[in-house]
Amino acid sequence: LPLIGRADWNDCLNLNIFSTQPGESFQTAPLKESGTAESIFIAGLFVLAAKELSQIAEQFRRFEDAQQYKFAAERMSNTVLGAGWDGEWFLRAYDAYGEPVGSQVNKEGQLFIEPQGICVMAGIGLDDGKAQKALDAVNERLATTHGIILHQPAFTSYQPRLGEISSYPPGYKENAGVFCHTNPWIMIAEAILGNGDRAFNYYKLICPSAREEISELHKCEPYVYAQMIAGKDAPNHGEAKNSWLTGTAAWNYVAITQWILGVRPTYDGLEVAPVIPKDWDGFTMERIFRGVKHVIHVVREGEGNQVELTVDDEPVEGSIIPLPDLSKEKVEVLVRLL
Repeated sequence: LPLIGRADWNDCLNLNIFSTQPGESFQTAPLKESGTAESIFIAGLFVLAAKELSQIAEQFRRFEDAQQYKFAAERMSNTVLGAGWDGEWFLRAYDAYGEPVGSQVNKEGQLFIEPQGICVMAGIGLDDGKAQKALDAVNERLATTHGIILHQPAFTSYQPRLGEISSYPPGYKENAGVFCHTNPWIMIAEAILGNGDRAFNYYKLICPSAREEISELHKCEPYVYAQMIAGKDAPNHGEAKNSWLTGTAAWNYVAITQWILGVRPTYDGLEVAPVIPKDWDGFTMERIFRGVKHVIHVVREGEGNQVELTVDDEPVEGSIIPLPDLSKEKVEVLVRLL
C-alpha cells in the first residue's frame, strides 16, 4: 500500500507526526516516527490514475506502457481487496504501528467517506459486491439530511497517533463534519453502480440553491459551496462554514453533468450514459464537443439505465456518439433510457 507521509487529501489525518506540543503546526512539524503509515485512499487514487494512464498510452499506440499501467492497477486493486477491506467497507489507512484506521475494531472513526468514493470510482470491488456494500454503509452511517459526513463516530479526544483530525470538536471540520469536497465522489460512485436516485439526492443535499429554503440554518451564500457543513455531532448541524474555500464546485459539476446526466468526453467520442432518478421523464442538454454543438434529448421509456442511441436519425450501437464531422455545426442526438 502507498505510504501516507505527512497526510493525503485529508491534510488533518497526520499518522506520522505524533505532536504533543501545544501550538505546533501539523503541516510543518517533523515526522517523528518511521513514516510507515499507509493510505488506502491513495491506493484507490493510484488505481484510478493507472487506468487513465493506460488509456492515454493506448491512444499514442504505446501498448507496452499501457500493459504496464494495467498490470500496476490490477496489482494495487488486489492489494486493496486483500489488505484494505474491512468486511463492510474499505479501510481508511494503517497507522505508524500498523493498526487499522477506519475499521470496525476502532472505537471512534470506524468508517471514512474518502476511500469508499475513490475506490469505487477506480473500479475496485465492482465485480464481487464490495463496492455496493461500501456505498450502502455510507448511506446507512454517514449520510445525513445536510450531506455526507467525513467519518463516524466522531473523535471525542485528541489522539497523537491520528493528528489534527482529532483536535477539532465533534461534527466540525475534518472531525465528522460534512466536508463538501468529498460528497461528489460518492455521487459519482453511486452513478457508476446505477443508483440514480441516491446520486441525485446527495447532489441536492449540499447544492447551495437547494439549501436556500433553510438559509436561516445554512447561513451561507446561495450561489457558492462551503468547505464544510456542521455534522450531526455538532450542536448546529446544517450550518455552513468557509464559503468559497473548497474544490466542491468543480467536482459537483463533473458529478452532475458527466455521471448523473451522463454526458462525458471519451477518446472515441462523446458518451451519453445517464443515471438519472427513476421519476425523471428525461432532459435536454446542449454540449459543445470538439467544436460541434450536440443537442441531446434523453427520454425515459423504462426504469433502467440501458441506452438506445440515435444520432441524426441513424441508430448507433452502444452509448458513444462517434466523433463529429467538423464541417457540421450541430448534431441531433436522441437517447432512449430503457
